[in-house]
Amino acid sequence: MGVIVVKKIKICIVGCGSIGTWLGAHLGGLGDVELSCLVRGTSVEHIKTNGLQLDSRPAQGQPLEHSCEDSRLCVFPKFVSDDAHAIGPQDWIILSVKATSLIELIPQLIPMVGPHTSLWTAMNGLPWWFMKGLHGPLQNHSFKSIDPERLLANAIPLEHWVGGVVHSSCSLIDKGHALHHFGNGLVIGEPATGHKDQISPRVLQLTQLLQGAGFDSKASHHIQKDIWYKLWGNMTMNPISALTGATTDKILGDPLLNAFLSGVMLEAREIGARIGIPISQTPEDRHLVTAKLGAFKTSMLQDIEQRRAVELDVLLTAVLELASWTEVPTPLTNALLGLARVQAQTLGLYP
Repeated sequence: MGVIVVKKIKICIVGCGSIGTWLGAHLGGLGDVELSCLVRGTSVEHIKTNGLQLDSRPAQGQPLEHSCEDSRLCVFPKFVSDDAHAIGPQDWIILSVKATSLIELIPQLIPMVGPHTSLWTAMNGLPWWFMKGLHGPLQNHSFKSIDPERLLANAIPLEHWVGGVVHSSCSLIDKGHALHHFGNGLVIGEPATGHKDQISPRVLQLTQLLQGAGFDSKASHHIQKDIWYKLWGNMTMNPISALTGATTDKILGDPLLNAFLSGVMLEAREIGARIGIPISQTPEDRHLVTAKLGAFKTSMLQDIEQRRAVELDVLLTAVLELASWTEVPTPLTNALLGLARVQAQTLGLYP
């Protein structure tokens, strides 16, 4: 009898920051996955030597281990490189990079994109294709704040893209070594399906693959709705935490900031209603959900502390573009973007 060779699913994690490492450490343990990582040149040898390592927050008073032998999860990808040619065409490319670097990065990904390659965005904020799956006169609008020269739209056709939402908090300990704080949710959906009832085979494949890796993943019939709902909280809490340096519990606990958060969210909720993505919750309902997560630092506050570029455009500037298209007054959102933008510019973290 001949040997049956089972074709492995080729997955490349692009950007092994905290979320990319979290995803890779789980996916790399699956026997039917061939895992690769496309990272900066300064990280290649470190990850080749030490693998992707993932720890969970230890019990109070216990030390956090930093060696692969002691990490809760540790995997060694088959390929780790800063050159996409060395990795080759993939079945799935998981983009877990900052939105601020996506335009610059996209041309480097082309060698990994074959006829049947899908790119899943495990990223914050509104994606460049957000309007494509919506109905109505705005569906062909493009965000100048996200893709001003349409480089993203023209480099890799829309049919290769799959939308994603990550409900998790992680931080980076070292290159390829992440700490998972809480949250295990992932959402996957087609950009242009809108309200169709069917889930595509590739979305179903990735959803089941992620479930097998231990994630609480689900397929979405309307990924724009899931993206917008997450943004509804992120667009306020992220920049306010960056401005104040405070954890979420302190922000919610201050009556003036709490009211300001709610005001911005009401403006965004009206925008959502006008583009066909209504939110039935009140801001106060959402605050209760956030409060249950306890005291944590948002990703933007972590970026400010580490002096990394901040993702203001996909969280706020694009929302103001939507406001202009839908003629929704946004005085509070305008003020929030102005404050966050000047802070980031002063620190050299925003152009």
